[in-house]
Amino acid sequence: MKDLQIQAFLKDCLAEDLGAGDLFARLVEAKEVQAAVLSKDRGVFSGQVYATELLEMFGLKYAWKIQDKESFNPKQILLEVFGDWRQLLQIERVLLNILQHSSGIATKTAGFVRLLQGLPISLLDTRKTRPLLRVFEKYSVRNGGAKNHRIGLDDALMVKDTHLAHIGDLHAFIAKARQEIPWTAKIEIEASTVAMACDAMQAGADIVMCDNMDIESIKEVVAERNKNYPLVLLEASGNITEESVQAYAKSGVDAISSGALIHQAVWVDFSFKI
Repeated sequence: MKDLQIQAFLKDCLAEDLGAGDLFARLVEAKEVQAAVLSKDRGVFSGQVYATELLEMFGLKYAWKIQDKESFNPKQILLEVFGDWRQLLQIERVLLNILQHSSGIATKTAGFVRLLQGLPISLLDTRKTRPLLRVFEKYSVRNGGAKNHRIGLDDALMVKDTHLAHIGDLHAFIAKARQEIPWTAKIEIEASTVAMACDAMQAGADIVMCDNMDIESIKEVVAERNKNYPLVLLEASGNITEESVQAYAKSGVDAISSGALIHQAVWVDFSFKI
């Protein structure tokens, strides 16, 4: 079954690049050729699902030499494509943009994942995604070995500092939320201090985010959770980097979220050769 969301995304990408039509295609005749996508970097590959849909939209034949989540090295052939050179040149930039962007995120994510190897922790992304690219970028995070945090405002109730500033009674608010939101939706409360975290756990939160807390404060929250609220999940977040992620992971929290997996990722270098 075709993924209609991916198809719609690709049609927008093509419309942006092709406009009213490729001018080069007006000037040449059809010619059957072979092309290849080559890597100039090393990293973790991502984007196959989107690229496959793109190739099939144009009826092109193709042979993948790599799969999503696999590692690649410089000078490696990733994909071979066969078909009319006019069509190949029309999809070249969209194809490369998808693969380079997605693989850059997967590679960045995999770097974090390696640092957490062997530790009982979940690595999560955030909603800090480029407009209209959220599903695509979060797919790329999964290919790098991490998990997705919520996709949008409708799949979990996350109460941040900007919400809390105008909520007088957190206990009453959570009680009301339990009656109004879907039964399967979790409630997560952001806390910047140990006292706030303890209040959130007592109020009945499913998840408490320790936001921009130092390691020692997080350990205090973990101790309180372990003693009195064993079913509450704890998440650490806020400017967590490759240099600090292991220390946060060893604090006892259940998950670490980092927007850097996406917004600090750098495109990998691929080329398209006919």
